Amino acid sequence: MHTSRAKYHLGQVVRHRKHPFRGVVFDVDAMFSNTDEWYEAIPEDSRPSKDQPFYHLLAENDSSFYVAYVSEQNLVADYSGEPVDHPDLEDLFGAFEDGVYPLQINLN
Repeated sequence: MHTSRAKYHLGQVVRHRKHPFRGVVFDVDAMFSNTDEWYEAIPEDSRPSKDQPFYHLLAENDSSFYVAYVSEQNLVADYSGEPVDHPDLEDLFGAFEDGVYPLQINLN
């Protein structure tokens, strides 16, 4: 059995390596856990390995807010100190502080 350790943590702000968006981590899958259709929709030459952590993000770009599912290899930490403005942040996290969002919910 493969074990992997997530590089990023809940409440951390991250950026996509290739695409112009950033977001806040709100969940992590130790390995790929989405549909085959979703995976197959990624161009083959850009398709990440399924054998790595995948992150659920409350994401934003210049024109919209959404939820993104991104492989660890395609993320980098965002040290800009700028908050993310996603409207669902307040449902899960407290106020932006020292570059992160503290959890405001109890996890199982």
